[in-house]
Formats: sequence, C-alpha cells, structure tokens
Amino acid sequence: MPFRTAHPLDPSDTFISRHIGPREADLADMLAALDCESLEALAARTVPEAIRLKTPLELTDEGERALGETEVLDRLRELLAENRPHRSCIGMGYSDTIVPLVILRNVLENPGWYTQYTPYQAEISQGRLEALLNFQTMVADLTALPLANASLLDEATAAAEAMAMCRAASRGKRSRFLVSAACHPQTIGVVRTRGTSMGMSVEVADVHEFKFDADVAGILLQYPDTEGRLLDPSAAVTQAHDCGALVVMAADILALTLIKPPGEWGADIAIGSTQ
Repeated sequence: MPFRTAHPLDPSDTFISRHIGPREADLADMLAALDCESLEALAARTVPEAIRLKTPLELTDEGERALGETEVLDRLRELLAENRPHRSCIGMGYSDTIVPLVILRNVLENPGWYTQYTPYQAEISQGRLEALLNFQTMVADLTALPLANASLLDEATAAAEAMAMCRAASRGKRSRFLVSAACHPQTIGVVRTRGTSMGMSVEVADVHEFKFDADVAGILLQYPDTEGRLLDPSAAVTQAHDCGALVVMAADILALTLIKPPGEWGADIAIGSTQ
C-alpha cells in the first residue's frame, strides 16, 4: 500500500505507515487474554512507575511537524553521542570476548594442529614455537614484566602456582599467603586446596586488613576485582615488599589494554585468563 502524506515532500517513513497493526477486534481479544482494559493499563503493568514517562512523547520538530523514523533515529544518535561510554569489568573472570573468525579457522578449528601432524614433527613444532613466542611477548608487554611463561591451565591454577613460587622464593621458610577477599571465588577455592597440600596457611581477608609479618611469603590481589572495581593496590604492594613478601596480581588481560599494568604497580608476578 503506498504511503500518503499531506505534502509530497513530507517524510513518508512515519511510524504508523510502516506497520499494519492489529484490528480493533484483535486488539480487544489480546487485551482480554492479558486481563487488561486498555493499552495504557498494559503499559502501567509492564513499565515500572519510576521510569514511566508522564508527558506525551514529543516527536515533532521546531515547526511542530511530525518527525519520520529516520529523523527520530538521527536525533537519538545525537543524544547518545553526548554520553561518556565506560567499559565494564564485571564478570568474575569470564568476559564476553569475541574471537576473530580468522583465528578460529586458522588456529582453533584447523585440523592440521591435531590430526596428520604429530608434535615432534618440525613443521608443527615450528608453528607452535612461533605462536608461543608471540603469546609470551604480548603478555610481557601487557603486564609490563620482563618474562612470561608459555601459559598454564587456567587463572586459578596459575594462582596456586604463584603461591608455590612465592614459597620457593623464601626457600620454604615462609608459610603464610594472604589472599584478597575480592579475588574470584574459583581462584580462592583452588588456592586454598593447593595450600593445604603444601602446608601453607592461606588467609582470605579484605586487603586493608592484611596482617603482615616475616612469615608472609606473598599476597594475591585481583585487578580489576571480582566485582569489576579498580582499586589502588600501591599501599598493599609497599607493605608486602617491606616485609620481604612477593606480590601476585591476578589481572584481566583485556583490561590491561586500558589500565595501568601490574608491573608498574610493583607486582612481582602477574597471572590471568586469556580465554
């Protein structure tokens, strides 16, 4: 059905012209099924009172001419451009990341990595070595630390290994490991389990309530923490170093593209999940 307007130059993409809505009888049947007397009553039940618009929707220009859908969208984009977008770090270590299709096809989904080639053959070994070198270089750059290993199983496992590294650095003389309560719960669980088998006393507390002494081998901080907060760890880092302990920071590798890296905070060890 052709669009009709009062003037040939008026926009034809009005809301009402773009949709063929339900007939009056259909509308009455749907409202009856929902036990609502009117569309206004349905909106009142659906939209919370606190955010419901009390005045009519203004979709006109300065000359009181009704705006078309394209014009309304342009105006909404202008309003959106005035916002200050922020990144959210909430997710307890599991972020909605996107793996580019070229990586999926050529690395993760390439059967050449796990079928016809065996690990000791030169072709596949060379490719793996190059991939690991690139990975380690990237991690070293993002963490601002001089060295990076070729990865472990996951972030929680890496935290347990970091605790073992802290104890080894003290020649086994220190047996306390302080863990921030703002660390991911799965990390705390693995560290506690590993600490039991190592004879380490794993103490979980708020970072401001850490009790430092000469028996502390290291501390574990989450950056950003499990609730997505970015806190200044400099005081805890200084206190740990003053008593001879090492500092482990569990960092979000993607967040490190935007925030100060662990190495610049004075961390001795950085761990994290690269998903």
